[in-house]
Order: sequence, then C-alpha cells, then structure tokens
Amino acid sequence: MRVLSAVAAAVLLSAPAYAQMPNVNLMPEVKTKTQEEKDRDAINDKAYKDSLSKIPDAKGSADPWGAVRSDAPKAAAHPAKPKTKTGSSAQPGGSAQRSQ
Repeated sequence: MRVLSAVAAAVLLSAPAYAQMPNVNLMPEVKTKTQEEKDRDAINDKAYKDSLSKIPDAKGSADPWGAVRSDAPKAAAHPAKPKTKTGSSAQPGGSAQRSQ
C-alpha cells in the first residue's frame, strides 16, 4: 500500500513539470532548396566575398595612446629602496620590545 501511495505521489508531483516541457520534434521534415534559392544564395555569397575584399588591411597597431607614449620608458626619478631581510636582526628593537 505504501508503495502504491509513493508512486501516486511521484506521478502527481511530476505532472506539472511534464506539462511545462515544450513539444520538440526531433525529426522535422527534410526541406531541400530549389534551384532559384541555390542561385540566390550563390549570388549573395559572391557579393559578401566581394565586399570583404574591399575592406582595407590594418596597417598599424590599434593602440589609441601610441602617439602619446614615448618609445622608451623613462627612468624612475627616485631609485627604489633596496629590500631588507625580515627578522629580529633587520628591524632594531623588533619583537623583544613588543612582547613587554
């Protein structure tokens, strides 16, 4: 009896989800193109290829700030400080004073 009620509950809960699924036809009718459609497609393809050949090639880089920037990077006005080692010997009064 419990199995029958579980199956009935599953069917009742899955019915709304099944109703929301679209009707998908996996085997649509096969349509072939007529000779006129094939000729029209060939003319359209030829016109498309001709229009692509009329587009000029890019001659330079597409850098909008290229005229503003200099070619060589400028040297830094202030040289960078050398990095020091971390630890008690590198920092005077290090962890000994902090623990008090």
